[in-house]
Amino acid sequence: MSLRKALLAATMLGLPLAAQAQPVTGLYIAGGFGANWLQDAKLGATGPLAQSLSRSGINPGGEIAFDTGFVGLGSLGWGFGNGLRAEVEGSYRQNDVDKIRGFRGTTSQADGKSRSYGVMVNALYDLDFTRFGVPTYIQPYIGGGIGYIWRDFDDVRVNVLGGQLRSSDTDGRFAYQGIAGFGVPLTQFGVTGLTLTAEYRFLGTLEHSIDTTSSGGGFSSSRGGTKSENYNHSALIGLRYAFNQPRPVAPAPTVAPAPAAAPAPARTYLVFFDFDRADLTDRARQIIAEAAQAVNTTGTTRIEVAGHADRSGTPQYNQRLSQRRAEAVAAELAQRGVSRSQMSIQAFGESRPLVPTADGVREPQNRRVEIVLR
Repeated sequence: MSLRKALLAATMLGLPLAAQAQPVTGLYIAGGFGANWLQDAKLGATGPLAQSLSRSGINPGGEIAFDTGFVGLGSLGWGFGNGLRAEVEGSYRQNDVDKIRGFRGTTSQADGKSRSYGVMVNALYDLDFTRFGVPTYIQPYIGGGIGYIWRDFDDVRVNVLGGQLRSSDTDGRFAYQGIAGFGVPLTQFGVTGLTLTAEYRFLGTLEHSIDTTSSGGGFSSSRGGTKSENYNHSALIGLRYAFNQPRPVAPAPTVAPAPAAAPAPARTYLVFFDFDRADLTDRARQIIAEAAQAVNTTGTTRIEVAGHADRSGTPQYNQRLSQRRAEAVAAELAQRGVSRSQMSIQAFGESRPLVPTADGVREPQNRRVEIVLR
């Protein structure tokens, strides 16, 4: 008995960390801010602009480099309680232009800004790495998404042969992204459902086409387009708040049977179930039959039927599963002549384990219904 009390005490002490590992359930919002690195991108003039550059002896292709910029995003999502999440995200990225290389082998300082903004639809999955020694208060996740991103060149200018190339236009394209990060739930600070996040995102789009003009210098004025790649690497810090995240519930200690010498001792019968099942096995029916016979021979006046579940699955699902198990046992008792008016039927979900375990662990002894005769 002392060993069981020690295990229960250890479980209750570890609860603040274990509760933090609950998967996201229901509606949540999230936001983040950080640095954005825009990959050097190939440039290629098109149309009359390309012809004008070629006639002037200038290669119509080059490369554009950017300074480190920033990114901000917000999302609205839904957690399915099993680690899977889906969300809609809006984002904004901005980087200043640094240099433009090429166009007759020159490297020139350039001015202007590049902006990317749009909407993505993402699917994410929260990973369980506790079996590899990762602490329960760290929740790694991965994901990906698709959407539509607008690329805006705001007055991007570079001087070539005494003239100037200038781009100032917006173009939208199909976009895709990959996401990897981890969350640290802040439940221990008194805010259930709030999680600090740190993540990396790669965002790419199909090639954009930006209106570009040339004027002055050693080539004729013309108008055309410039094709440009758009590959972003982002590092963000953010917060996520799940509205329906269950509050941690301390497991109640197992009630020890009364000493044998005590008057009118309670009799307890344990009925066990298969994983994720609420139907009765042949052995379960035998135990229920023994309990029903004892009701008639011991003068029992009150019968407690309590359903339980292990910690595999969400607390909400386990609550419903333990209720179905209790109802199944009560129905079998009634078929064997026990009046339902004598029964008190309760469901405790995963909150009262016979064997304390970490979240997500399948434990056969916790999948049970206790029949207590008083």
